[in-house]
Amino acid sequence: MNRQAQAAVMFLLGGALLHAGTTDLYLRYVKSGLRPLLLAAGVVLVTAALATVRYERKRAVVGHAHPEPRVAWLLVLPVLALILIAPPALGSYSAVRTGTALQPPYGLDPLPASDPVRLSVVDYASRAAYSRTLRGRTVRVTGFLALDAHGTPYLVRMALNCCAADAQPVKIGLTGQLPPVLRPDAWMEVTGVYAPRVTRDPVNNGVIPYLRVTSARPVATPADPYDETWNK
Repeated sequence: MNRQAQAAVMFLLGGALLHAGTTDLYLRYVKSGLRPLLLAAGVVLVTAALATVRYERKRAVVGHAHPEPRVAWLLVLPVLALILIAPPALGSYSAVRTGTALQPPYGLDPLPASDPVRLSVVDYASRAAYSRTLRGRTVRVTGFLALDAHGTPYLVRMALNCCAADAQPVKIGLTGQLPPVLRPDAWMEVTGVYAPRVTRDPVNNGVIPYLRVTSARPVATPADPYDETWNK
């Protein structure tokens, strides 16, 4: 690959990073806190590409450049795919094949006095499995649906440490007044109360607490489909 082709690839990759970082697309790849680094990397790549093109033009004036095989430009295609095709967030397929990542919390903040209390999947699961702070409280939790091999429904959120590659599911078992049709990967806002039932994840024997549903409604996929609350 000649330097002009290298510059083109760098420019497109930098442009892809800037496009992802200035929209919600980057949330499909990395945690929200990495946005400044993503934008900085995009600026560096675009600047380097422009500098390379300028250098090559000056060199062409005093020398003779040898053409490289045109097939080298095929390396641009993966970068174009990154720009044009947004990958879906990890969903129920990954969730039912991966053990829950729920761990005992280091500490829990006091709950607000009024009900229903809006909690993340991680926060509800942590409190339901390792504390008594939810007894007598009404909660509201949002996540996507997953069904195991036996048809047991779970409300799930993929918890993120750094990027989508290390995302792991945290699961809440659902019981009570569920919709008649449960579609995997559908996002739902569930209102309910603490259920004392706890089971073990068949994948890794992790703890899965339950929520008794009193009402549920479908919601749109959030801009950030991953849960970062466990590492804040």
